[in-house]
Amino acid sequence: MDERDWKILEVLYEQKNITKSAEVLFISQPALTKRVMQIEENFGVKIVDRGIRGVQFTPQGEYLAGRASEILTLYREIKEDVTNMSDEIVGTLRIGVSNSFGKYILPELIQRFSEQYPQVSFHVETGLSKDIFNLTYNQHVHVGFVRGDYSWPDQKYLLFNEKVVIASKSLIDIKELPNLPRIDFETDHLFKALVDNWWNQHFSKSPNILMKVDRGDTCREMVTRGIGYAIIPDMFLRDVPDIHQIPIKNQDGITLTRPTWMFYHESSLVQNVVTAFVQFIKENSI
Repeated sequence: MDERDWKILEVLYEQKNITKSAEVLFISQPALTKRVMQIEENFGVKIVDRGIRGVQFTPQGEYLAGRASEILTLYREIKEDVTNMSDEIVGTLRIGVSNSFGKYILPELIQRFSEQYPQVSFHVETGLSKDIFNLTYNQHVHVGFVRGDYSWPDQKYLLFNEKVVIASKSLIDIKELPNLPRIDFETDHLFKALVDNWWNQHFSKSPNILMKVDRGDTCREMVTRGIGYAIIPDMFLRDVPDIHQIPIKNQDGITLTRPTWMFYHESSLVQNVVTAFVQFIKENSI
């Protein structure tokens, strides 16, 4: 058994499907099937059964798949420790970013960091902020970029605050919002609570939700076509001209914002590459 074999077990257990697993692993289905048979021969047990409902793991297969994640983590830690024995800034940096941060900000950061440290490679995970928070908390990534005021127990650094705005194709009167079609998007509970609290402070009538989409940039595209308005962080509108933006304010007249944080564990700084990246972020304004 080598690292690749444990990865096969991990992916196959997640996907429960030979075709999908082969796609994730970038190998052919026959090659994957053959490798699973070799793993079974190596342990002398049946690991999986293939049926009409997809791949079903035997009790022995369940056990091996459960240990796969532990072993892969150990492999990764050993590689990082060996790499870190050198004073050079080299190795793989594991980063978690919210979807919008990954689209609008991360590419430039990686480009600039790579110019200084060309021997560093990257593994990037994207998702909702709550998912990135969990990845960082459980140390599946070295550094997480999270939007919202999450309660973080270790090291953090405030990158910036986004204004929360009412975005629309044409100029609108805020008083008319309950009667106008609104586009909502899937987001974390903190941002939803911020918007809902603002709405309840200003209106007694529920919003007229015309559509709910899965991503903020999809919501933005609906707004640019005049389908409805959205209450959205202004990051989504950075590259969109001709969109009216009205910052929303609380009852004290203060503009509501959404912070973006860099989260990391103090213990991760033993890795030279993590220390270099964290320092780079702090020294380079975003």
